[in-house]
Amino acid sequence: MSKNLLQRIAFAGVAIPLTTLIIWQGGWVLAALLAVLGVLGTREVYALARHQGVAALTSPGYLAAAIPLATYWAKGSELHWAESLIFAGALWLMLVLGAALTTRGPDRHPLAAVSVTVFGALYASALPAFVIAIRHGADAPERSWPFAWLVLFPLALTWICDTAAMAAGTAIGGPKLAPVVSPNKTWAGAVGGLAGALAGSFVIGALVLPRFGWHLHAWELGAMGAMVGLLAQVGDVAESLFKREAGVKDSSHLIPGHGGVLDRLDSLYFVIPAAAGLFKLFGLV
Repeated sequence: MSKNLLQRIAFAGVAIPLTTLIIWQGGWVLAALLAVLGVLGTREVYALARHQGVAALTSPGYLAAAIPLATYWAKGSELHWAESLIFAGALWLMLVLGAALTTRGPDRHPLAAVSVTVFGALYASALPAFVIAIRHGADAPERSWPFAWLVLFPLALTWICDTAAMAAGTAIGGPKLAPVVSPNKTWAGAVGGLAGALAGSFVIGALVLPRFGWHLHAWELGAMGAMVGLLAQVGDVAESLFKREAGVKDSSHLIPGHGGVLDRLDSLYFVIPAAAGLFKLFGLV
């Protein structure tokens, strides 16, 4: 067994139960974890940009990692109106522009710096903040397994999709899915990932979710499986596009055997907001 594989197994053995426990706990603990991941992911986006000669405005960018905290603060409260977050977002954008005005001259790519600063924060922090919308949908309390499983459901399907895609691509091979951006991915792997996510959705929907009070219709399970099977792979390839432009294999070396935060969460950046939307459509959150 290779050292890399041992590192991946060891990390997963700690990260999976700890993440599950934090999702079950919910509340400020979950929001804080998402904020930390937001800072680390944003940092990696800015590092990729530096490879192309664009220096993001890091201080206001990292400040935006508070998005998950603000989301939990506003979620389900009649006192914390959405307008408050809109005003806060506008003030933050003005702060970014002010920082560009004072630290970037015309020869230091101020437009590119502002664009990367805003994108990095929204991509790495705002998208995963939709976990809060799922976990605390319908004013769900802390320490709730039913709503924890609403979060774990798309997470588990993403892992199944990734595993099935890798297995099918390795076993079958064939034409490349995106030869320039992600040369190891094949169409066979993409179809295998989609099939795995669909199968996993029906299995979890039949055997696990009913134990926690969730009874999804067949079309809802099919929609969830198809969504994850498609968007998880799009999210993976989208992050690969940034790495290819920067000329790096991993977004960082933060996680032993896994690369960086972006490498681990790239699929979920697409899956989690879409899952929140589907759960809203299904009337669950």
